[in-house]
Amino acid sequence: MSFEEIFCQDKAIDILQRAFASGRWAHAYIFAGPEGIGKFKTAREWARLLLCESPAVKDNFADSCGSCRSCRLFEAGSNPDFAHIYKELREFTEFGKGKPPPVDLPIDVIREFLIAKVSRKPTLSQRKVFVVSEAEKLNSASQNCLLKVLEEPPEYCCIVLLCTRLEKLLPTTKSRCQTIRFGPIDESRIIEKLKEKGLREEPARYFARLAQGSVGEACQWAQLELADANLYKAKKELIDSIVSYELYETLDLAQELLAESKKIAAVWTNLDKATSKTDINRRAMKILVGIIISALHDAMNLNVKRTKEAVNFDQKEQIEKLAARFDAEGTAGKISDCYRAMRWIESSVNEKLIFEHLLLNLADSDTIRA
Repeated sequence: MSFEEIFCQDKAIDILQRAFASGRWAHAYIFAGPEGIGKFKTAREWARLLLCESPAVKDNFADSCGSCRSCRLFEAGSNPDFAHIYKELREFTEFGKGKPPPVDLPIDVIREFLIAKVSRKPTLSQRKVFVVSEAEKLNSASQNCLLKVLEEPPEYCCIVLLCTRLEKLLPTTKSRCQTIRFGPIDESRIIEKLKEKGLREEPARYFARLAQGSVGEACQWAQLELADANLYKAKKELIDSIVSYELYETLDLAQELLAESKKIAAVWTNLDKATSKTDINRRAMKILVGIIISALHDAMNLNVKRTKEAVNFDQKEQIEKLAARFDAEGTAGKISDCYRAMRWIESSVNEKLIFEHLLLNLADSDTIRA
């Protein structure tokens, strides 16, 4: 892969290209933006370029050569001067063996895989690069541990924090880094990408809209769909259910949702061996809650007469029924309940209780129209 193959992030890449051309790049960056829009791919290509022994420059555009020893080792995943740091590395820390996958990015991972290694001089290249995934999950202790390195790093070091929620980083962390923002991808480009993967027009358009500009998430859902997770069918059935179910059916529907999330997670686990099963279970649950949120958003937009195209364009009748059932204010409250459920999922609250509570709130409303 090269910088030229990164999808629709020309502005971010231009900032890095100008920094490389001037020889004055930052010692620490924050790549900020939604999940799945190319932050990690860009960070990898930036690292590959910084570590390359003979970068190729054409028309003022620099890229790694792809053939030097550093590039070959990088491609093989064994370049000693590059480190990808993520929360699942706790399993390999001194006291982390056998512990369950963490929700936050633990301080032990930062200490052992970044702080302890940053002072060692490069082995092969002239530089060292550290890329930290899910930096929004760095707790206060982990961020404070990083501060001295971010403030006074060795001259050969570059640290890249990948962050989906910039507000989660401490002001002291942000002030020591250069922030580069990554924007959402145009819907038409995502649809094109999904159709290239083999999706039909209708599910491709739905996943593109549900992803809200995240080509990575849309491609992940497409991969699940093509692996027979039947995600698109599940979403149609879920929206049919939430439009018509009665309060007494809540517990049964919650059980069905839990079973559906486990089915999606099982397919996902086979596709992604590197991610912990706990995280995949959370992501599968969040997909289903996200589908409910999309239907509620469509209903709210219909009530306030917005002209924005519906995410669930293929279930107009059901969205109209939902809009007739709740007014705009009531729908906004239901959306808030869904985001609360998302936070509970991240906090490892009992899965069945999350779905039961969410569905009880959706069924029980004083804003149902007469």
